[in-house]
Amino acid sequence: MRMTIGRLSEITNVPASAIRFWERHGLLPVPERQSGQRRYPPQAAERIVLLRKFQQAGLSLAEVREFQRDQPRRQAMIRAKVAEIEQRMVDLDHAHQLLTHALQCSQTDIVSCTTFREQMATWSQSS
Repeated sequence: MRMTIGRLSEITNVPASAIRFWERHGLLPVPERQSGQRRYPPQAAERIVLLRKFQQAGLSLAEVREFQRDQPRRQAMIRAKVAEIEQRMVDLDHAHQLLTHALQCSQTDIVSCTTFREQMATWSQSS
């Protein structure tokens, strides 16, 4: 059963303007039209969920487009993006450790804390 852009927007929680934007940029297939209105297949909602996940992972529009293209270029882009995400995960883990320690640390200046300084030295060695 095909749905209007309003219904697609409602079930995906994505504004209709974003859906039209993705269509214009070739990230969503152009839908059929009935009486001038866009009509989307149910698979459009799945693609929108995927596009949102790509955005949340930090992929640019160009990278999302690349993801939809030929295999060799897509594989290279995916490898690069995985490496970038893994580095972000390391950085977030370090930030989490810092903030968790800061909540418990009695030092006025966290940088003067011996435990924190030792942790920073560990991070520097693993980079």
